[in-house]
Amino acid sequence: MEELGGGVDQVRGGAEERRMKMKVMVAIDESDGSFYALNWALDNIFNVMTSTSTIGTSTHENEGMVFLVHVEPIFHNYVYPIGPSGAAFYPASVVVDSVKKGQQERSAALLSRALQICKDKQIKAESVILNGDPREMICQAAEQMQVDLLIMGSRGLGKLQRAFLGSVSDYCAHHAKAPILIVKPPDEHHKKHS
Repeated sequence: MEELGGGVDQVRGGAEERRMKMKVMVAIDESDGSFYALNWALDNIFNVMTSTSTIGTSTHENEGMVFLVHVEPIFHNYVYPIGPSGAAFYPASVVVDSVKKGQQERSAALLSRALQICKDKQIKAESVILNGDPREMICQAAEQMQVDLLIMGSRGLGKLQRAFLGSVSDYCAHHAKAPILIVKPPDEHHKKHS
């Protein structure tokens, strides 16, 4: 009987150790929903991990890791027809570079805000900026980083918007190899920020 009890304690200890070193990816975009999901994850997943850490071990050993991922859509340099003859107009490289620089600055600002939230809650985090289709890139990153959980916010798109625009979280829910948690903000939060 005692051997069985020792085995259960070992299983519990192993599960607790896995939970302590959990790697979580949070997809960040400009929506309030993604920041709500980040705060929810830090409050509900990582607070549990830090409160169950054992005395005498450093907090860095017990903490999990948050990977903050932001995906910039690929900038397409389109040809714009002008005039009745259909002459082609290519945007100057200065314009293209300016747009790309603006996109990179917005991405850096978003991730800086997210990293500060993690720092304020004393959670170890790293950020990654990817380029491409957000749906595919988030799924690929979750697989390559071998995360234990992918967390995404929900923008609360209506059925019609979701049908035309597609939902990144819907796509990831069906295609990501890692378990996924879609955090939907409470109704009052969503109404405030819509």
